[in-house]
Amino acid sequence: MPFLLRVELPDVPGSLGRVATAIGEAGGDIEAIEIVEHRGDGTAVDDVLLEMAPGMMPDSVVSACNILDGVHVLWVSRYAAGGNLFLDLEVVEQLTSNPGMALDELVDLLPVTFRADWGVRLCRTDSGVKQVHGTSAAPDLGDEQSTWLPLTRASRLPVALEWSQLDHNQVAGAPLDENQIVVIGRRGGPDILDSEVARLGHLAALAVTIAAAG
Repeated sequence: MPFLLRVELPDVPGSLGRVATAIGEAGGDIEAIEIVEHRGDGTAVDDVLLEMAPGMMPDSVVSACNILDGVHVLWVSRYAAGGNLFLDLEVVEQLTSNPGMALDELVDLLPVTFRADWGVRLCRTDSGVKQVHGTSAAPDLGDEQSTWLPLTRASRLPVALEWSQLDHNQVAGAPLDENQIVVIGRRGGPDILDSEVARLGHLAALAVTIAAAG
């Protein structure tokens, strides 16, 4: 099974090459790399999808990366979504292939696009907030979801302290209209970054445009 490594590294030429070399020497075979964020402090965050050589564990890759100057592994875990990373452009292409289902299709694609555990679409009605579409791993959000609408811009969403502490749950959402939002959730990490929140808002806006055109 592939592993997903999220790594912070200096945002200078040659840094990614050093990381790739270290991963290879530690028994990792890189399948795909995505730049997640360029930070203002001179660092970048990348997601690296890799396979481990037989008998090798990802701990060796983490150690090999962490000894590099300015490099820090933020998170590593098994990645069950397949052998590649799903990019934003691929999301848009898939949404345009069936505009009438674009909003639900967006929810289905959010977990693999953002390396999240689940996605839902919530709608505010006269009787309260209800889930109108969700992925199979989406939890029962209960009273949490009633505090998230209305939402005017993409942002991280507040969750009860006991829920956030359980498996380090994190949630972010983006508006579709004044009564609907899409939400992604992660358990265990990595942290949802500002760049990911911005991407979520951008994809939600594109999905609304595509759905309206259909």
